[in-house]
Amino acid sequence: MTIVDIVKERILVLDGAMGTMIQRHDLQEADFRNDRLKDHHISLKGNNDLLSITRPDIIKEIHEAYFEAGADIVETNTFSSTSIAQGDYGLQDWIYELNYQSAQIAREVADRFTVLDPDKPRFVAGSIGPTNTTASLSPDVNDPGYRAVTFDQLRIAFKQQIEALLDGGVDLLLLETIIDTLNAKAALFAVEEVRFERKINTPVMVSGTITDASGRTLSGQTTEAFLISISHCDLFSVGLNCAFGAEMMRPYLQVLADKTDFLVSAHPNAGLPNEFGQYDETPEEMVLQIEAYLKNNLVNIVGGCCGTTPAHIKAIAQIAKNFKPRRIVYAQ
Repeated sequence: MTIVDIVKERILVLDGAMGTMIQRHDLQEADFRNDRLKDHHISLKGNNDLLSITRPDIIKEIHEAYFEAGADIVETNTFSSTSIAQGDYGLQDWIYELNYQSAQIAREVADRFTVLDPDKPRFVAGSIGPTNTTASLSPDVNDPGYRAVTFDQLRIAFKQQIEALLDGGVDLLLLETIIDTLNAKAALFAVEEVRFERKINTPVMVSGTITDASGRTLSGQTTEAFLISISHCDLFSVGLNCAFGAEMMRPYLQVLADKTDFLVSAHPNAGLPNEFGQYDETPEEMVLQIEAYLKNNLVNIVGGCCGTTPAHIKAIAQIAKNFKPRRIVYAQ
């Protein structure tokens, strides 16, 4: 069965945070280098996507932990694997390898778990982050009309990433943590280019991020405006992730659930960060809030973002078994 068939039968569980798990390893500069990068002129520590090449054992272990916890889908370690984001590290020429290798690692683990339990096939989502610059906002307060990137530059960067992820064997694409819908529209344009050129229809998930209590993205769109902006596309799902914990995200998920006939996804943070930037919400606390999503028919796909661990995903997977996936009742 394909993921399109399975999601009709049960709620699918997405994995949790990649960065949270990587931080547990207390990695140093040497972990982000290999023989080819030993003389690289820029510090690479913190470039977590690069670990798919320099420490693939760590990335594989993280995927395994989430599948063991009950996840149906793991995300590739490619949140920042565009030429634009990797430009900060001088690794623009590594884009294909970063994405292809990350996809291959996740693919190998997913296939192994599927063989062990054929009744629960495992899937790989190619993670596509928003990049580190926006097309809607100026980085210069003295020049509001200035843009650090163009739509075409974004489109080309996303297309490079998408092609490598598909070559690496992902089952679907996940555009996530969208803070600027214009960036996302460039990525969706690239998706359609690749779909047309390859004559494929790979499922695409889109997940926005609400950044304040007014229910708006960083570029100023309300949840409903964000939905309208992308609803012309052929999407597998639309949802929200990051920024808020599950409780604060719920009213904005309600907006999506009420106003779309796409599937709805959610992968919130483990609460809000404390004064040290850490996330304190336990799996037991988080799952009570996720249960409210399930009881209120809000989601078809659910997982975790910043601060979540395999323990959080295990709790979510266990509670999700008790509920049917969201029924589409949109009629507006």
